[in-house]
Order: sequence, then structure tokens, then C-alpha cells
Amino acid sequence: MTPSAPGRTTAAGRDSNSRRLLGLMMGLFFAFGFCTVLVDTLIPRLKAIFSLSYTEVMLTQFCYFLAYFLISSPAGWLIGKIGYLRAVTVGLLVMVAGCALFTPAAHLASYPAFLGALFVLASGVTIVQVAANPLTANLGDQATSSARLTLAQAFNSVATMVGPLFGSAVLLAHGVAAIDPHLSGRDLTAARGDAAASLTLPYLGIAACLGVLALVCWMARRWHVAAAAATGGSFRHLLGNRRLMLGALSIFAYVGAEVSIGSAMINYLLQEQVLGPRLPAVGEFLGHVAGQMFGGIHPVSGAQAAADLVSVYWGGAMIGRFIGASVLQRVRPGLVLAVCAIVAALLAAISGLNTGAIAAVAILAVGLFNSIQFPAIFTLAIEGLGDDTPEGSGLLCLAIVGGAVVPLATGFAADNVGLSLALGVPFVCYLWVATYGMLTARSAGPARLARVTVGSHP
Repeated sequence: MTPSAPGRTTAAGRDSNSRRLLGLMMGLFFAFGFCTVLVDTLIPRLKAIFSLSYTEVMLTQFCYFLAYFLISSPAGWLIGKIGYLRAVTVGLLVMVAGCALFTPAAHLASYPAFLGALFVLASGVTIVQVAANPLTANLGDQATSSARLTLAQAFNSVATMVGPLFGSAVLLAHGVAAIDPHLSGRDLTAARGDAAASLTLPYLGIAACLGVLALVCWMARRWHVAAAAATGGSFRHLLGNRRLMLGALSIFAYVGAEVSIGSAMINYLLQEQVLGPRLPAVGEFLGHVAGQMFGGIHPVSGAQAAADLVSVYWGGAMIGRFIGASVLQRVRPGLVLAVCAIVAALLAAISGLNTGAIAAVAILAVGLFNSIQFPAIFTLAIEGLGDDTPEGSGLLCLAIVGGAVVPLATGFAADNVGLSLALGVPFVCYLWVATYGMLTARSAGPARLARVTVGSHP
């Protein structure tokens, strides 16, 4: 019995480290979720400061999510070379740099400079996410990987619920009144610089928090985790994996739909035919609630009230993910995915074709059914990849570029047919996600959809 004791001790230590790593992953999901959702509250602010159209302001999401397309492959290579936690540390430091770049962007009063800062921030987020998703999925039994990743995504949703409240209180504190574009060149630049200056301090604070998290990840780098296979970051040998490739297309569609709705939400709710006339009363009510909770007077503008309501959208995703973490242990992930995507599509259609409270409640309710879609697609797509998991994760994160392309298409539609009818773009995206869910639900496992031999690939 004595010789087996060290093995038992090692196994117990590994289990303890896995639990600690899972807790750390929760923190990472919160961090990059918070940074990502703040773009939603930046959009109406930048739209007002720089007098942008919907298509122009959606370039914020285009530049942010373009990073996933350009950085995912190098991120997969980096993970293979230095390991998961070291790569996460690098990603967090890049995020710190992106937040710090908001200061010179505000000083220059330059919209392109803000886009550049967002791209750097998103590059760090991409590295962190390419590492965190497969690491979380592999910290335990493969059969419960969907539930585990959904639980981690629930903490991401906590951040996306808190983020709009933070953005409302800090980023939108000065409202969304447009700066007069007819001012002379120097006066216009000065007015834009003054308005943009309010964005710098919050992002410097976020940079400090990310720096602390990077230090924690660096200190945890020697905790036992499954080693990442050495890789050149190439996805070519995975292109014959139908399950993975269709999953990548589904990630593209889902992220595009989610980001389109979240990005347009504040301006959507501010429309006269939705909640525009009622938002001052909503703001007064929210200010009264805040006063009762924290004391003093807390006036909330209509724009801030709309931003606060965005937290309901993301809060629904948080609740759904905590519920989904349990449901996905009992019901086939593909079936759950199909049902949630169909309901999300119907809610988007109901909102776009109605006005007033019905339109508002329907669009906010989409968040609840967004909840399990990303983690379910992700784990269904990488199922059975084995040593190819880092590359597969990189390919799926590359597909997050849908968050760049689809919102731009939605913004173009909004400029031409209005925000309500522009919801037809995410409606189509959700229909495809539902199709992927049904395809994977029908398969007996990875074998049926998994591989089509290409060249010498086994």
C-alpha cells in the first residue's frame, strides 16, 4: 500500500490545483467580459463626440473583433510555445497597454486613435480567451466540459451585467448630446478633447486591475495543467473536420448577433417608438432606487437609464448560464442550443416588428437565450480534438471576427431601413446557430460529424 501513496498525493494535488485554476478562470472570464461589454456604452458616447453615423460608429466593434481574426492564430502558436498560463499573462499585459492608450487617444481627440486602442485591448483579450476556453473545458471530466465552460461563461455574464452599470455611471455621466460639428477646426478639436477626457481615468483604473490579475497568473504558472501541444498555429489539417468548421461558422454567426444587439441596444431603446419618451421617468425611478440604497440624490439621464437597462440584457445571459450549467449535464447540448437559438430569433423578430414596451422587453429577453450558446457551440466543436485542441480553440476564436462583420452589416442596415428592421440581420444569424444545434443533437457523438479525411490527416 505504501508505494501508491505518492500517486494518491500527486492526484490530490492535481485536483486541488484544478479547482484553484477553475477559480482563476472565473476571474479571467469576468475580466475580458467586462472589457468587452464596455464597448457597448462607448458606442453612443463616441457617436456623440465625433458625430458618427451608425455604420461609422460600428467600426468600434469592427476594430475590436477584427483582433480575433488577426491574433487567434498567433495566440494558438504562443500557447503551444509557452503554455496556457504564461500566454494568459502576456494577453493581460497587452490588455493593460490597450487601456493605457485611451489617454493619448483622448488627448489627440482622434476617433482612429480610439479604434487603435480598442484593437490593442482586443488583441490581449483574444490571447486570454484562446487560452482560457480550452483550459477551462479540460479541467475535469470531458463529459461535463460544456457545463464547466458554461459555468465559467456565467462569470463572464456577471461582468457583462455589471459593465453597463459602470459604463452608465462613468462613461455616460456627461450624456450623449452631440458636439456641434459646425464648430471651427480648432474649437471642434478642443470640444472633442474635453468630452473624450472623461474616458481616460476609468480605463487607467481598469489597466491597474488587469496588471494585478496578470501578476496572479504569472505566480500560478507552475500549477499543474495539461501541457499544450507544440504547434505552429496552423489550422490547415483541421479544415476537413466538419463538426469544427460548422462550429466556427456558428461562432461567427452567434457572436455577430450578440454584439449587434448589445451595440445597438442603447440607441435602440432611446428611439421615440421604443422607450424614448419614457426613459426620463425610468431614469427618475432608477435614481430614486439608487438614492434609497446608497443615500443622497443620484439623478439618472435618459441615456444612462438606457445603459442601465442593457444590464438586464446581460443579466439574463448570466442567469441563463447558471441555469444552463445544470441543464447541460442532463440534456444534450445540441438540443439545448437549438431551442435557445430559435427562441432568440423569434424574440428579435418580435421586437423589430413591434414598438413600445413589447419591443423593449422582447429585445432585452434575448439575453436569457443567448446564455448557453457560445459555450455550447465551443465545446460541441472541439469535442474529440485531443492534441489538436489548442489549434481548434484558435480557429474558433478566429471565428469571433463575426463580432466585427455582422455589427457593421447591422449598422449599414440601420442607416438605410432603421434600427428596428436591422434586427433582421441577427435574426438570420440565430437561425443558422439553431441549425448547427440540430445537426449536433442528431449525431451520436463526434464520429458522425467529426472528420472527413483530407490528405494524410487521420
